Amino acid sequence: MNQLILLVEDDPMMQRMALKVLVSRGYHCEVAGNGREGIAMAERLRPTLILMDLSLPEINGWDAARTLKANPQLAWIPIIATTAHAMVGDRESALEAGCDECLTKPYEIEELVTMVARFIGPPASEAKSA
Repeated sequence: MNQLILLVEDDPMMQRMALKVLVSRGYHCEVAGNGREGIAMAERLRPTLILMDLSLPEINGWDAARTLKANPQLAWIPIIATTAHAMVGDRESALEAGCDECLTKPYEIEELVTMVARFIGPPASEAKSA
């Protein structure tokens, strides 16, 4: 079974960086550019993991996470919040909104890969060869 990661990110540079890292490690990824699109894609695709920027247009990441976690068919999907907000309480507010973890931007590549693997394991191709 392929692990599908839904990247909900409006910054094209961050999209490219995260996609390059995750795809090069063997993960399958889809991208949504705003919170509304992220919710719709999660409902349609049922990803294994969601990487959710918190500062998104249309519907912000906090509200998108609350919406996803309120849906019994999607509540099981882990959500890793990604945010440039590094103020005291930002991580806690992401967790209160339903995110399972929070990654502060800019993050190190290995930090992203380690956190993704912690929630969904190695990519299917890597798991088969282990």
